[in-house]
Amino acid sequence: MNPLPEALNALDQVILGKQAELRLCLACLLARGHLLIEDVPGVGKTTLAHALAQVLGLAWQRVQFTSDLLPADVLGVSVFDRTTQRFEFRPGPVFTQLLVADEVNRASPRTQSALLEAMEERQVSIDGTTHPLPDPFFVVATQNPHEQLGTFALPESQLDRFLMRVGLGYPGASQERTLLLEPDRRIRLAQVRPVLSASDVISLQDSLPGIHVAPALLDYVQALIAHTRANPQLQLGLSPRAGQGLVRAARAWTLVQGRRAVLPEDVQAVLPAVASHRLVLRQGLPGLTPGLAAGRDLVRELLAAVPVPD
Repeated sequence: MNPLPEALNALDQVILGKQAELRLCLACLLARGHLLIEDVPGVGKTTLAHALAQVLGLAWQRVQFTSDLLPADVLGVSVFDRTTQRFEFRPGPVFTQLLVADEVNRASPRTQSALLEAMEERQVSIDGTTHPLPDPFFVVATQNPHEQLGTFALPESQLDRFLMRVGLGYPGASQERTLLLEPDRRIRLAQVRPVLSASDVISLQDSLPGIHVAPALLDYVQALIAHTRANPQLQLGLSPRAGQGLVRAARAWTLVQGRRAVLPEDVQAVLPAVASHRLVLRQGLPGLTPGLAAGRDLVRELLAAVPVPD
């Protein structure tokens, strides 16, 4: 029995009317990717991160990123023990299965970069010693638009560690009416119960290579990637790592949809979330990495320019 429809239904009880976005978030984590949720304050970014942790049945920690947060506050620190006359490592909150990095772009670039090794290699190196992170390990980060006061734009190397960037947007009229009648959205969050477990998540991740990808579909993915590199608006197109992430994300989306073979529509469904934050505009154009809306516009142009294989 496929537990993913039940998981999506549980998430939909907390984040109303955002089924497509919830599918993207779930697909991102099943593809062993990290998730960046970008939107204006108050639309439910942090609530969604908490709901994902609870529905997936994962151990999780939350860190509120602020301008005075230090790398050791996230990774941990070595402390001298007078009894043993040795330094002992005290793990930080990153040693969990799902780390909620709340308002990640309010921290300094130094603290942001502390997550680079953890996100890429699933390990942390402190004082010459490497400490492995739990399996599974995900970072679900939220951020406000970088135009807002008190934010530090994430560099391209940090953005590339996130498999997907999604936004929630404002709710529809009927969903907002429901929210207006409730005293607090945390009431819905408290009612969420685990649908999966860590072992279930790992099993679903391990099943992804069994999702069929036809050679013609790989040709389509390569054509999309090549078009971003030839686009005169872009200084940087999609890297080989982005291409690998796109295929994994399409497989995970297919799994969430309950199918066993990837279709072009699956690639198109995940491409905006996978590609928009990796495209870097040429110097002289407004902004280097386009914002969420501008990035989606670029991806729409890309999809229109590259024909779908027969």
